[in-house]
Amino acid sequence: MEKLSQSLEDYLEKVLMLHQSKGNARLKNIASELGVKAPSAARAMRELKELGLVEQEPYGLISLTPRGLSAAKSILGRHTLLRRFLSLLGVSEANADADACLIEHVLSKESLGALKIL
Repeated sequence: MEKLSQSLEDYLEKVLMLHQSKGNARLKNIASELGVKAPSAARAMRELKELGLVEQEPYGLISLTPRGLSAAKSILGRHTLLRRFLSLLGVSEANADADACLIEHVLSKESLGALKIL
């Protein structure tokens, strides 16, 4: 799979998180949770659909394809690992979550692998 932009990774991760917390993902919820306007979220969903990572009923629910689910789980796993690591260092929960979101997109696989032993 080609490398996704940070923005598309965030959208994919949010679709998975909404499925886990609410049982479904809708465009308005994705936009709200990411703090963007609906047209921006719609554009991102179109891109993810073209990449074969999501499926969307017209004006309806958004679901992950098997490839999308695999990618989203990987992204969320990186985020969770980094948040946990930062928390162990004494970083506040809010900052650990925000910083993990930034770091997860740029940290090398080698560095992530090293963190997994903690």
